[in-house]
Amino acid sequence: MASTSGSKPIVLHIGDPVKWNTAFYDIFSKDFTVVRPSLEERQRDAFMRGLKEGKWGNFSAIFRPFWNTGGEMGRWDKEMVPLIPKSCKIFASAGAGFDWADVDILAERGIVYCNSALASTESVADFAIFLILATFRNLNWCTTAARSSAADFTYCHQNTAALSHNPRGNNLGVIGLGNIGFEIARKAYLAFGMKIKYFDVIRKSKSKEAEIEAEFFTDVDAMLAISDCVVLATPASPDGRKLITKERLSKMKKGSRFVNIARGVLVDEEALADAVEDGTLVGVGLDVHENEPKVSERLKRLREVNLTAHNAGGTLETHIGFEELSMRNIDAVLKGKEPLTPVNKHLIIAPASNIGKVKL
Repeated sequence: MASTSGSKPIVLHIGDPVKWNTAFYDIFSKDFTVVRPSLEERQRDAFMRGLKEGKWGNFSAIFRPFWNTGGEMGRWDKEMVPLIPKSCKIFASAGAGFDWADVDILAERGIVYCNSALASTESVADFAIFLILATFRNLNWCTTAARSSAADFTYCHQNTAALSHNPRGNNLGVIGLGNIGFEIARKAYLAFGMKIKYFDVIRKSKSKEAEIEAEFFTDVDAMLAISDCVVLATPASPDGRKLITKERLSKMKKGSRFVNIARGVLVDEEALADAVEDGTLVGVGLDVHENEPKVSERLKRLREVNLTAHNAGGTLETHIGFEELSMRNIDAVLKGKEPLTPVNKHLIIAPASNIGKVKL
């Protein structure tokens, strides 16, 4: 079952079968030998034992097309990654994040990790716009009151106006102006006429900034101080370090708003609840949470806080895109081309397309 230069490369398919891109999968499965461990084999102990025993051969790629399955073995960390055969060149997965895999350790093994953030850009940006609007217009209060008593309905109807605002002309601060962050900013700029401020480790080109009249900040705290609403759109830190802390929240403009569509672990939710209670924040929108699937009980009780169940990327169009993009990344690398959406390529000494090219 080993993959050699004279045989088809093996792709280890973890998770559910392909559901939507079946025509492309038919071609994919002819070009490569696809092996898919069972649910029982994907449990961590059994999976690691299978890797040690070479149960699935010298596979060249790992393929996870759907975020709800394929993660049963847990984190791809320093315990698991060394068990991957040296023949493996790429790990392509559904999802915009990559916090279930230590991409730096994968890079040390010469394995390029590709996420599918491009496929979820539209849906996540749309959802962020909803949460921005929710924080300006007190939508949690409005929707709960409408489902409650007549007295609650009347009280909300009579009192929300004085506490609600139009987003037009307000400063939107974006932490992380990657593909998703830029699309959020673009939509807010075009739809609401918001003034775009952003912080990132890499500055956008002058032409991209000009598209949305964006102002770049080298100091995140300086941006927080003038933002009427802040959107967090940056990957989780590999070391688990929090970005939104009590100290950082104290830098935010009094009476501002905060939206998180990135990763819950980036935010100290106790400090966030404090910031709502002391009036620093008058509106919060969280699609991701610090201890998912558990949601902070304090935040649940706060009328100013809008909560959703990690739904931002959850559309059918996103699922279809995840499947296709994961396959196309593998197809490219195993045919000697460059990966489409690499996350850790800069950490690999040799380009992914040159690492063990396979002749089909």
